[in-house]
Amino acid sequence: MAGVSNYLTSLVQPTLRDSGRRGKLLVLAAIVIFSLSLRSAVTSLTPLLGRISDDLDFGHAVTGVLGMLPTLLFGIAGLVGPGLGRRLGLEIATLGAVVITVLGTSLRAVANDAATLVVLSGVALFGMGLGNILIPPLVKRYFGNRIAAVSTLYILSVQLGTTVPAAVAVPLADAAGWRVSLAVWALIPLMAVLPWIGVVRQRRRHVADGADDVSPPRLPVWRSPISWGLMLMFGMTSLMTYSLFTWIPEVLTDAGGSESLGGVAVAAFSGIGFLATFVAPWLCIRFANPFGFVALFAACMLAGLAGLRWAPLDGTMAWVLLTGIGVSSFPMSLTLINVRTRTSAGSASLSGFGQGVGYLVACAGPLLFGILHDATGDWDAPFLMLVVACLLMLAGGWVICRPRFLEDTLRSDPA
Repeated sequence: MAGVSNYLTSLVQPTLRDSGRRGKLLVLAAIVIFSLSLRSAVTSLTPLLGRISDDLDFGHAVTGVLGMLPTLLFGIAGLVGPGLGRRLGLEIATLGAVVITVLGTSLRAVANDAATLVVLSGVALFGMGLGNILIPPLVKRYFGNRIAAVSTLYILSVQLGTTVPAAVAVPLADAAGWRVSLAVWALIPLMAVLPWIGVVRQRRRHVADGADDVSPPRLPVWRSPISWGLMLMFGMTSLMTYSLFTWIPEVLTDAGGSESLGGVAVAAFSGIGFLATFVAPWLCIRFANPFGFVALFAACMLAGLAGLRWAPLDGTMAWVLLTGIGVSSFPMSLTLINVRTRTSAGSASLSGFGQGVGYLVACAGPLLFGILHDATGDWDAPFLMLVVACLLMLAGGWVICRPRFLEDTLRSDPA
């Protein structure tokens, strides 16, 4: 326990002159707790869709809509989140995101029809999407000299909040019903409400004491190649991730594998991403240009895709682990938001553009994968789509990894 205490203390050394260690601990706790809930509405629902559809009497069309909602709502939140951060302040906007997440996650558990389930799931996902956008500039504001450490901590929290709900959703539903299994995940953002109220009050005192209220202004980030590089790297990584999450089981069962093999493969794919979170943020800090690692991840992805397409039942876990390593560019993308910006204004604007547009592009991945399979009758075209996405991710990585800052590229823009 002493080691943990010393580690947390090292993360919260003051970076604002009049902010104490206790205030930094409060911010850190608020970020970590909310981060634990940023994927729970997704992974707590998908294992239960079969029994929920039987109970609420909906078919594959509604299931498909629910499958597209995460990236769609995350993308919409990415486009509006920076504006909310500017108008309300980052802290108040994040508190609002926490409350929205609580309401959506809890109320969807009492839905009595498919439309209500879709709408309230969308509310929960929108709140989580706002959290995706607002947390990076908050890390920049409060922990500018500990970006790698705090980024690792909050991304690990996101990954933990992705894995645990999926693992316990079915046992909880067996014991207490699917409604309880969905509603219980509202407790995590609910626990984040009080810390975020404390952060808002702390920020107001900080401003009242004479500090500038530095709500980040809007920057024309679309003029910078850094923004487009991030969008490609983040968006294509997300497209590949959600496509594989959705279709790995079908690919394996179509080749003659069992349903249990598909489940294990998805769990392994998710698990290797959890491990990558320990490493990827540090690569962005320790290396001025970490593009070599992006190229390595792309090579792993291409090798894994080739194995899944041409030998899906021979060395299945090897192919799945290679694709899991391949999407290590996801935590790298989130870390580069802060590494490639000088200010919280730049971080907020880059986060909103890169994640907002990136998630909207990624939204098409699982759908196109299925359409291409239905149109051609085999898996060649869908896997070719993922190969193209991987190459685009590599191109985006080449741009975003170059050692320069967003604000500097905008100042040099003659427009």
